[in-house]
Amino acid sequence: MPFLHTPTPFTMDKLAPFHHSPPLLQNHKPKPIRTHSPPSLSVALTTTSSLETTPRPTHVPNLGSLNGFTADSNTLDSVKAMHAQMIKKGNKWNSDSMAKHLITSYLELGDCKSAAVVFFVGFARNYVMWNNFLEEFKSFGGDPSEVLEVFKELHCEGVVFDSRVISVVLKICAGVMNLWLGLEVHASLIKRGFELDVYVRCALMNFYGRCWCVESANQVFHEPRNLDDLLWNEAILVNLKNERFVKALELFREMQFLTSKVNATTVLKILQACSKKGALNEGKQIHGYVLKLAMESNLSICNSLIIMYSRNGKIKLASRVFDSMKDHSLSSWNSIISSYSTLGYLNDAWNLFCKMERSGTKPDIITWNSILSGNAIVSSYKEVLIILRRMQAAGFRPNPRSITSVLQAVIEPGLLNFGKEIHAYVIRNGLDYDAYVGTSLLDMYVKNDCLTSSQAIFDNMKNKNIVAWNSLISGYSFKGHFDHAKRLLNRMKEEGIKPDLITWNSLVAGYSMRGHTKEALALIHDIKISGLTPNVVSWTALISGCSQNGNYSESIEAFVQMQEEGIKPNSATISSLLRTCGGLSLLQKGKEIHCLSIRKSFIEDLYVATALIDTYSKSGDLESAHKVFWSAEKTLASWNCMIMGFAINGCGREVIALLDGMQRAGILPDAITFTALLSGCKNSGLVEEGWKCFDMMSNDYGIKPTIEHYSCMADLLGRAGYLDEAWDFIQTMPIKPDASVWGAMLGSCRIHGNIEFAEIAAKELFKLEPYNSANYVLMLSLYAMSNRWEDVDRIKDLMDTRGIKPRQVWSWIQIDQRVHLFSAGGIPHQDEGEIYYELYQLVSELKKFGYLPDVNCVYQNIDEEEKVKMLLSHTEKLAITYGLIKTSSAPIRVIKNTRICSDCHTAAKLISLVRSREIFLRDGVRFHHFKAGKCSCNDYW
Repeated sequence: MPFLHTPTPFTMDKLAPFHHSPPLLQNHKPKPIRTHSPPSLSVALTTTSSLETTPRPTHVPNLGSLNGFTADSNTLDSVKAMHAQMIKKGNKWNSDSMAKHLITSYLELGDCKSAAVVFFVGFARNYVMWNNFLEEFKSFGGDPSEVLEVFKELHCEGVVFDSRVISVVLKICAGVMNLWLGLEVHASLIKRGFELDVYVRCALMNFYGRCWCVESANQVFHEPRNLDDLLWNEAILVNLKNERFVKALELFREMQFLTSKVNATTVLKILQACSKKGALNEGKQIHGYVLKLAMESNLSICNSLIIMYSRNGKIKLASRVFDSMKDHSLSSWNSIISSYSTLGYLNDAWNLFCKMERSGTKPDIITWNSILSGNAIVSSYKEVLIILRRMQAAGFRPNPRSITSVLQAVIEPGLLNFGKEIHAYVIRNGLDYDAYVGTSLLDMYVKNDCLTSSQAIFDNMKNKNIVAWNSLISGYSFKGHFDHAKRLLNRMKEEGIKPDLITWNSLVAGYSMRGHTKEALALIHDIKISGLTPNVVSWTALISGCSQNGNYSESIEAFVQMQEEGIKPNSATISSLLRTCGGLSLLQKGKEIHCLSIRKSFIEDLYVATALIDTYSKSGDLESAHKVFWSAEKTLASWNCMIMGFAINGCGREVIALLDGMQRAGILPDAITFTALLSGCKNSGLVEEGWKCFDMMSNDYGIKPTIEHYSCMADLLGRAGYLDEAWDFIQTMPIKPDASVWGAMLGSCRIHGNIEFAEIAAKELFKLEPYNSANYVLMLSLYAMSNRWEDVDRIKDLMDTRGIKPRQVWSWIQIDQRVHLFSAGGIPHQDEGEIYYELYQLVSELKKFGYLPDVNCVYQNIDEEEKVKMLLSHTEKLAITYGLIKTSSAPIRVIKNTRICSDCHTAAKLISLVRSREIFLRDGVRFHHFKAGKCSCNDYW
């Protein structure tokens, strides 16, 4: 009976139950087989031997030697004629070799269909024979779909097929994704009441799992039949292939309760899934099962255990598995060496490499690539190139994997010439065909800001994978070339490549990092329109970009929207949020996120721990920052963060002490470390220590000072009152002074009232930063302090001519989860009357302790009384006063966007004494901790 030609989808629960019956169509009399069409001829053979693999003939075999049959020529017609003779004398054909030669003849002459017909009816088939046939069939250019067509034709002719044929047909359907034929086969089996043996059920499960849905495969598995071990294993494998890890483990546990046995292949696949999913506990349970059934002698299983433990970060457990193995294959050595290398234990990896050679096992290209890739991640490019040369000296020619590792090592800025050398090597050795090599080259040029070269490589790539598209789009996006990025996105769509989440997320990150939050949010909406769902990476890209760009409030708003979407944060999200809290000095919110990090085990993440140190430091809570620092794993980044924390809080002596501790711990300082050290020295007036650190950079560590270091030294000398020395230092700098250096000089002149140097610095700043209002305001203040009102008017006229308006000054304080903003010239606070009443009372108390308003802080040419009134309206005074009104004993925390004036600084010290309150004030330069009439800056700011 022919199969249905217009099948409709059906679900497994609608299928009729299977009934016991003989093989398919056995109860039906076969139709007479037509003999006029050789491709559909059947061969009635009986044989008990299996098909052995034989060398493929290099010519069409001469069938004339087979049992007396003769052929005139080795053409397709002669082979068909010989085939007809063999059918007529079928009783003489009792050898597998005849059918095998006939199949090969048809294949070599290009008649794949006839070859399939012979095989379908010419053997007592087994699965080994089928696999051999399919491999030979495809090697001659045959399409497996042709085998299915022959199957359908023979079925229509009434040929009887047993379960082995049905199983293979279903396997082919799954392989070529022939959804409907597989359904037709299953429907026919049900209709005929065909008894499904274990092989057919396994084939059906594989077919449904690959072509339809894993639920249908599981329904086949759960049909009321005796569950063979083979079925259990197939069910687990089907669920693993479909990423149903939990279901696969559930089936695995059920197997153990029913005393069914998992085979080695299934154990391997489960361990691979544990590696991929980061399922350490489940992997340990599988390890226990391996030991229980004495499967530890299986080298493949042991190798998978090594990889599973290493990918879960448990290198010691991986090493124990390796050491417990009686025999080590090349794959075993590669697994353990790769594990150590990937996790950064490079010395251990090299020791294992040497031990491997001593054991008599020769390293292969995979071994060398493992060493290369590990060093590419954590080592310098010089070490990677040394390893590459050693590898070549050992007789191994770098392959695409080797090249991608080397390119990864030269991605960092400043190594473009090395990258070009690798590029030349790729071209000379014809490795540019490889998509991964091309993508790595493209990425290398992107990271070195050579987008033109990246575009050229991209345009010349024959096989552009989505990684190449994403790399170039992200390069344009991160550099702010959004028009190029969008054009590339449109071109990508036109060429039929659908953008994935990585594509969209790179655009989101680029826009948010450049301050285009609205556009980034619009892209989140575009992701949804495209049929994708924004994931935690999408939202974290938005949150992180806003935070890095200083748009802290927008960062928090994005996090709120992320929660409303039901997306759970990951460690990267938490790190970005902590940076936001640090940027706004939101101490309480930072503590809440700290608690969340502990509950969700994010605290173990190095980036989260470092971000916590940063948040507490920028919120003035050095004690909490220090506790996190000492409880976390100490990396160079965490040392730098803690040093900078003490630096911005004016704790110069602690900064120097941390450097000593860092050196004792064997951590080498980098350029960022010395920036933090010099910042600590300048904020504490430690001139001698600053000079020592500056000289130490190049003399002891070979670090070339950058403009940041020169700026810190100029600031240190100037603030300390050594203006002449600061001036000489700037003049003798090997680097041309930039705005940060001249800004440091101008700020120092403002502190010490030196107009001569100030005018020189201002002249340079007005050229370098013509629209930075802060520089003009500093000169206004300096001239006002010296009563040079004509110069004040001249600076104001210059600002008007250039269209420059003074930066809006504001301070804010958080009371009961609400932020209260006080802005100069902005909307008055709703409790303004109460605040000024309290402030007048407070000033009266302060005067009893010697407070005198510093009218030099007002650069308007007005009388003294008006200047005193203006001092009362300074935003930091209003915020501190409001904190006194609304809180009882908790420390008052105020954030100000500009440098605190000397009058407010004096007032804050006295307020802390008179009202016995701690006041933390973070201004545009540093932190001030006022307590008992003193400030942590020691009046050095």
